[in-house]
Amino acid sequence: MKIRELMTTDVQCCAPDASLQQAAQIMADIDVGIVPICSANDRLEGCVTDRDIVIRAVAKGMDVNTTRVGECMSSAMVSCSPEQTAQEASNLMADHQIRRLPVVENGRLVGIVALGDLAVVGIHENEAGFALSEISEPGIH
Repeated sequence: MKIRELMTTDVQCCAPDASLQQAAQIMADIDVGIVPICSANDRLEGCVTDRDIVIRAVAKGMDVNTTRVGECMSSAMVSCSPEQTAQEASNLMADHQIRRLPVVENGRLVGIVALGDLAVVGIHENEAGFALSEISEPGIH
């Protein structure tokens, strides 16, 4: 099955100059733990997670109202294409130990696919299980 058939297409993103509070409000409003960071024309520049906000800003005493998302976001993004398969996406998730994968087409964010999206489709239980087992492995540091 192609990622295009599994991905969430109604993705809320914010600009790198948005405050961390604004990104956190988006997360709260739509009940997610990640917000893609996009520049003009929906060009993916990175992502910020609830964990990024806590570890990279709050724990350091930074003000979430004045600190910009661009200061705390992850910019080294792993993404996939809508034409890739669920197996390819789960392999990317496992290889990079991530649970959510932005979907990019012609440089533009067109969706996001989460480990849960793979798990809800019965034929992909093995792919989701494999990805989760690899994601859950402790990294070698």
